[in-house]
Amino acid sequence: MASGYTRQFRDQAVKLVTERGYAPSTAARELGMPDSTLVQWLKKAGWKPLRESDPDAALPEDPKALAAQVRELRRQVKRLEMEKEILKKATAYFASLNP
Repeated sequence: MASGYTRQFRDQAVKLVTERGYAPSTAARELGMPDSTLVQWLKKAGWKPLRESDPDAALPEDPKALAAQVRELRRQVKRLEMEKEILKKATAYFASLNP
């Protein structure tokens, strides 16, 4: 592959965003690759970013696009809930160290 990345690496990077709910910039940073490369792969895979800055934007009319958006939002909620639980546990742990 001319880009220096294997097909398996590319597929896993795309799945971090599309299936695990990572932001493209976060996934790219954790993988040590340029954001632009991952975004390019995502676009080729048919991924479209959510417009977080415009919560009142019209929802897609295509049922498949809407279902994909719902799946992505559910993944993000799940990840955020997991992160919140980790922070709660870390807070309790550090609070127990300081009597």
